Amino acid sequence: MDLRYTNSELAFREELRAWLREVLPSVPPEPHRNDWEGRRAWDTGWQRMLFDAGYAGINWPKEYGGRGATPTEHLIFLEETERMRAPYVGMNFVGLLHAGPTLIAEATEEQKAYHLPGILKGEHVWCQGFSEPGAGSDLASLRCRAFRDGDDYVISGSKIWTSFGHTADYCEMLVRTDPDAPKHKGITWLILPMNAAGIDIRPLRTMEGSTEFCEVYFDEVRVPVKNRVGDENDGWRVTMVTLAFERGTAFVSEMLQSMELVRDLTDLAKKITRHGSTAWEDAGLRRELAHLSGELDALWALTKRNISEAQRKGLVGAGGNVFKVAYTDVRQKLGDISMRLLDRASLSLDDMAGLPTGKHVKGRIHALSIGIAAGTSQVQKNIVSERVLGLPKDR
Repeated sequence: MDLRYTNSELAFREELRAWLREVLPSVPPEPHRNDWEGRRAWDTGWQRMLFDAGYAGINWPKEYGGRGATPTEHLIFLEETERMRAPYVGMNFVGLLHAGPTLIAEATEEQKAYHLPGILKGEHVWCQGFSEPGAGSDLASLRCRAFRDGDDYVISGSKIWTSFGHTADYCEMLVRTDPDAPKHKGITWLILPMNAAGIDIRPLRTMEGSTEFCEVYFDEVRVPVKNRVGDENDGWRVTMVTLAFERGTAFVSEMLQSMELVRDLTDLAKKITRHGSTAWEDAGLRRELAHLSGELDALWALTKRNISEAQRKGLVGAGGNVFKVAYTDVRQKLGDISMRLLDRASLSLDDMAGLPTGKHVKGRIHALSIGIAAGTSQVQKNIVSERVLGLPKDR
């Protein structure tokens, strides 16, 4: 593992910092979380700014419109944009973090030529049609069917937890094309236009009051065979490519946000008063925050190790699974501490008493999903125990 930065990487950091200082004052305020038209314009507008400046798809190959940056430069990009509180990928995280890299690895040249520029320029938003009401962590149990009819596949079934499905242009879609094959076989990966006839999108309201998740129903939806990525019934292998991207470095920006939350919580503790003294004077609270800060520092070192391995081997390996399990635990503890500190203010999503409390409440609610997203903690632990420790498989 090499934790040192080269001269070219340090120069890249300074170049990026200068650009961010120049452009961030021109970025308008973020729209309300349920202003979907406004949020799409805001997210894709920032993506277009990145593209015009040469920072879009920073770790994508140059031949597909990216910068061709090394994994370390990608890490620097995430670190600096988060430090300066630049917009994140927003509603097109599937296109930029999952579908796009999968297309680079598995798609035909024709598919790449059409879809990759649209993702990088912010012209096309993608969603993910993987999970179903009866197939979440056990994704291979999916039952959404597709049968071949000439030059089309005809899809019937449903998907759930489809983030931003109601705003997306395309969906990376898993369907069962051979119902008689073992459950990890007979699955096919398709590019689905979300304006196809027969699609019914129903937003789901979360605990936070947002409607970013959707349940999507498919009633004999026709998709051209040319939209298939990989071979028919080879979708599980293609899916593992997708999940490798999702489970590798996709949580880096979120971890940086957590580090920022700890710093903000420390400042908040110095302003909240109880019984004539500030919360910060509680030695127990200071100790807990210090432990959290230390654990996040350790996870940052693990992230650098994973990036270093990816730079040498091209894959993150089991370090991504180890990170996910540990980060989930830290994030839950951060949420619990936040709620204890905020006390009654933890009951409101809005800022209370002139203090920035709302983001910590939203952060606690969001933490509930981290143990589920990108593979539950139980799945991650099974992967580590079987593939790293060599333990018997879970029955």
